[in-house]
Amino acid sequence: MSTHPRPPPVHGYQRSPTPTPRRPPLRRTAEEATVTTNAPPPAAVSAFAAVDLGATSGRVIVGRVGREHLELSEAHRFPNTPVRLPTGLHWNLPGLLQGVLDGLRAAGASGSPIASVGIDTWAVDYGLLDADGALLGLPFHYRDSRTAGVAEKVRDAVGAQRLYAANGLQHLPFNTVFQLAAAQGSAQLAAARTLLLVPDLITYWLTGSIGAEFTNASTTGLLDARNGTWSADLAARAGLDPALLPPLRDPGTSAGTLLPYAAAATALPQATSVTAVASHDTASAVVAVPATERGAAYISCGTWSLAGLELDAPVLSEASRTANFTNERGVDGTVRYLRNIMGLWLLEECRRVWAARGLPTDLERLLDEASRAEPFAALVDPDAPEFLAPADMPAAIADHCARTGQRPPQSPGGVVRCIMESLALAHRRVLRRAAMLADREITHIHLVGGGSRNELLCRLTADATGLPVIAGPTEATALGNVLVQARAQGLVGDLADMRSLVARTQHLRRYEPDPGRARAWDAAAARLGTS
Repeated sequence: MSTHPRPPPVHGYQRSPTPTPRRPPLRRTAEEATVTTNAPPPAAVSAFAAVDLGATSGRVIVGRVGREHLELSEAHRFPNTPVRLPTGLHWNLPGLLQGVLDGLRAAGASGSPIASVGIDTWAVDYGLLDADGALLGLPFHYRDSRTAGVAEKVRDAVGAQRLYAANGLQHLPFNTVFQLAAAQGSAQLAAARTLLLVPDLITYWLTGSIGAEFTNASTTGLLDARNGTWSADLAARAGLDPALLPPLRDPGTSAGTLLPYAAAATALPQATSVTAVASHDTASAVVAVPATERGAAYISCGTWSLAGLELDAPVLSEASRTANFTNERGVDGTVRYLRNIMGLWLLEECRRVWAARGLPTDLERLLDEASRAEPFAALVDPDAPEFLAPADMPAAIADHCARTGQRPPQSPGGVVRCIMESLALAHRRVLRRAAMLADREITHIHLVGGGSRNELLCRLTADATGLPVIAGPTEATALGNVLVQARAQGLVGDLADMRSLVARTQHLRRYEPDPGRARAWDAAAARLGTS
């Protein structure tokens, strides 16, 4: 990372008890599976398996951690292809489980004994178990259309202010609470005895242990934002039996050891521990944000851009609600105060459509064309609902431009330029608003995840915000997963210690803003009605 003098700080970025759930008959509970031993001191470097399931692919990563050592290697990658059935769009969870088992076998064959396994995935989606612990159908995909209009009905019935004061979540149509409201009256929900979010479901299949990891539970809309417990009132208002909600687990606690079938399928010892990491992938990514100085904001950039701040307490003001910010839980009692922004999904969907038409889709070539395209020729709101799941993303962008009085981009490079500048403006808008609502100073931005490889997006984000952007690590989610496991083994310390290790060992790049472009970005923001 190159060194540059830091600009002066800019203030405000101006420049009830938990109900006891009914449980299906399981092989063992998390409490029963946890064993305390007088283990010898850990080796200098230990290996951990991070299962990282994303919206389009899954991976098993081997992370090797020591006091001054942190490296990752990919053991196995497999596709995550949703299936469309007569009932809607679903996740192929059995297929993902097989990918996980194959990946853990590959991790075990990588040459280092695997000390433990941790699982992270996307948020909000869930599976339902019956009284025998069997899965009741394939979990729905959050982009399925069955929730259309449901969020507004729940909001109107409960009251928008009351709902936000209780759960502190950004209003998104696919939040778990709205998915469950859409399932009211279904035979599956009537037969259900336990609800498990996707990483908890994979953990259950590996260990027979049931629980709800805290960071992912906070995305459901059913967790009390103030006291961090399940809210029976919120569940009841969504028409949900609170007894469906499993006991909460903190990141870093043991979820048990491998069941015999899982040990046989992976060739790992049956005593291999499965650790409850920060199982929401963004929560794991934020663990690995190498923020070693005050004033940091973060953007976890991939399919989505999650832009925000790490706080000590939620912000539940009316201004925060109307700005549609979310308060999700992080490691060690932290709060991820952020907004979801439709991220590189727009670009990847364009590439998918272009590939089907036989057009070039090489990313490096497209970004080079975009860097030479006319600046600010067309801009879109990435969060416009027509971009959530269009059949033809380039057409959706063209229609959006035409409807807003702009000439649609005429080439793939122009479309990519439109996407990159629009995302940079969205990053600017969200971070400025977050700083104001939380009364925090932002002096620099850490951009982590797959988007950190996109030099054009990083440079444009620095110019749009007027702040330095430190890009990397790319594999932030896997790093955060591994680091929480390593801390459970005593290899690293608190969040500050983990982040310091990331900063010392991972490749980072710094992008300074071009002050000569400030007026152009101000004008572009004004065109979109943002500041």
